[in-house]
Amino acid sequence: MKASPFPASRILKNFPPSHRYLVGVSGGRDSVALLHWLTSLCYRKLIVCHLDHKLRGRSSQADARFVASVAEKLSLDSEIARSDVRTLAAESKLSIETAARAARFAFFLRVARQTRCRTIFLGHHADDLVETALLNLFRGASPGGVAAMRSVSVRRIGKTELTIVRPLLGIWRREIDLYVKQNNLVFREDATNTDLGPRRNRIRHRVLPYIEKQLGRDVRKAIWRVTQIWAEEEDLLESLVSDQADASKLEVVSLRKIPVALQRRAIVTWLRRHGIRNVEFDVVENIRDLLDPQCKGAKVNLPRGRYARRRAKKIFIE
Repeated sequence: MKASPFPASRILKNFPPSHRYLVGVSGGRDSVALLHWLTSLCYRKLIVCHLDHKLRGRSSQADARFVASVAEKLSLDSEIARSDVRTLAAESKLSIETAARAARFAFFLRVARQTRCRTIFLGHHADDLVETALLNLFRGASPGGVAAMRSVSVRRIGKTELTIVRPLLGIWRREIDLYVKQNNLVFREDATNTDLGPRRNRIRHRVLPYIEKQLGRDVRKAIWRVTQIWAEEEDLLESLVSDQADASKLEVVSLRKIPVALQRRAIVTWLRRHGIRNVEFDVVENIRDLLDPQCKGAKVNLPRGRYARRRAKKIFIE
């Protein structure tokens, strides 16, 4: 096994190779490179996780077989499952991309429960972070939303907590390409990566190259640095509102006394901890309106048929 050109990851120091971890492997170059790199660092207790989205017919099935074969050759356990993402998207009124992400996370969470393994490695890299940041910025996200992709993050649903680790988030696509070439890695090429229908692909193939051509420089590194700064500032804001956000109900009087920026942060964090993510600015502002003593409304609509209500100087979700 050849030496890795990737720099040593400070993140991995907190995740020793002797422990057991899940690793998401699509079969594409990024996840295959991640798997190869981890095994080269003596991670031998990995559980390879792959979800067939049933979006590309026989190609999707071939991806699943390929991943299972790679895991077997490395003497690793694997968990392979299928999900009808197209039907899920139609029934949930979600985009294919959003439905696919939701299906993958539900699958990872299910495997985490079954294996009692609550940490998963994913192959997102620096270019993914930049593309996600721009997508979220154009949607009108806050700095926290723009910097949402973290090297280490925690997702909770009910009593289940899953730690997501992205050790390649400081590695660029061209570096992964070099790693794949130097180590003669075989991977599956997803033809949909060149499809300009999905917004992410348009960002990757059209928007970013156009911006760089107009400005005459590589803007990716600048965007990447901004996300790191905003992520650290978000951590500070999170620490300042932890008491309010951890509560089952928001205290109207105490929340009213803090600055507007912290009110918004407390509301967003509180919603996330109740399983409500990616809320729009207007929803947060409508909940902030419930803090006003003169507010006549007592209910705010939330995603998936839920509501935020105010009663007896407390805001709660039902």
